[in-house]
Amino acid sequence: MSSSFQAPKGVSEYVPPRADLFAAIRQAFAEQARLAGYGYLELAVFEDTNLFRRGVGESTDVVSKEMYTFEDRGGRSLTLRPEFTAGVLRSVLENGLHKQGGLPVKVWTTGPAFRAERPQQGRYRQFYQLDLEAIGSEDPQVDAETIAIAWQWYQSLGLRQVRLLLNSLGCKECRPAYRALLQDFLRGLDLDEPTRERIEINPLRVLDDKRPAVRAQLTGAPLMADHLCGACKAHHDRVRELLGDLGIEWEDTPTLVRGLDYYTRTTYEFDHPLLGAQSGIGGGGRYDGLSEDIGGPPLPGIGFGLGLDRTVLALEAEGAEFAAPARCEVFGVALGEEAERRLFALTAEFRRAGIAADMAYGGKKLKGAMKDADRSGAAYAVILGERDIAAGSVQLKDLAAGDQTAVPLTEITSTLKERLSR
Repeated sequence: MSSSFQAPKGVSEYVPPRADLFAAIRQAFAEQARLAGYGYLELAVFEDTNLFRRGVGESTDVVSKEMYTFEDRGGRSLTLRPEFTAGVLRSVLENGLHKQGGLPVKVWTTGPAFRAERPQQGRYRQFYQLDLEAIGSEDPQVDAETIAIAWQWYQSLGLRQVRLLLNSLGCKECRPAYRALLQDFLRGLDLDEPTRERIEINPLRVLDDKRPAVRAQLTGAPLMADHLCGACKAHHDRVRELLGDLGIEWEDTPTLVRGLDYYTRTTYEFDHPLLGAQSGIGGGGRYDGLSEDIGGPPLPGIGFGLGLDRTVLALEAEGAEFAAPARCEVFGVALGEEAERRLFALTAEFRRAGIAADMAYGGKKLKGAMKDADRSGAAYAVILGERDIAAGSVQLKDLAAGDQTAVPLTEITSTLKERLSR
């Protein structure tokens, strides 16, 4: 009989064995970040609501429609994080990491984020992201580095159909003239009142509208790529040159905007064609004015958020061969109370030696315990009975081949390590 309670609608939950894959790909990312010199940052799950209003932007759907905002007992307005970048930058500034020298500050974090979405495959109200940020440098090499870290992670997982979409959204020097040009174009379209209001607040948001009736009218809209200033064009050209040097292919996508207001210059998205409407599995870009927007000093930055949920879906859609480490490599079967006591200690010894080990509990008979061994996915079973104890040995059974041999108790750990390393 199951519980009468269920997870809230729109929450992505993972249970074994799928959760093992989830944890393994997260750990694979941690290794990519470590190799590139990024330190781990553990963040607050909720923040002052104004951090997101000022940082993410009032005109975004995230702020205007999707945030989980509540008042605490002290009357303060707090919001469950809908994204990571604003919180990461707040933490960097609050803890003075940018004052310690050696810019850029390079950090990464992970965990759940929350948006009041309409739940569907790949779009959840509680979802999981990997976030990486490099704060304090305008160097296009840093832009290319962040892209390369994500790209290498996807490659390490065995994903082969990921596409990199790339654009530049200009800067505070060239964006105003383009903004006015885009507004003039959009004002002439047949749009509903909320969209017309958005034209006056942030017209780039209209370019990100996914409704077919709106998208059909955007053909011929002026594009930021055609109106970049000299510095932004040089920056964008350099990023593309660096990606070429790394052998990373990209697709110029002049209509790419993304859904947050803070993006400037380099903007990118990772797309997976097998996921249909929710094909964006990650993305990011530069946010050179965000620090000032939330009350900090001028501090350029770039980073990304990668969707763990959608990456799992992409792996499953491709049938990629990335495998999570085995939860159990060796399974212990004890026959009798004394054997159970000794095997319990032996299982702990295996674990100290780096071997994933489990055992049958509850005094099960041999047949039931061996069924547990098969279900565990272990490569070997270690069977210990009274006669084995008297002989100072254990029975080591290869669960795939069915072979069984006696191994001295003093040698079983080294024997297992040798066999598992083959």
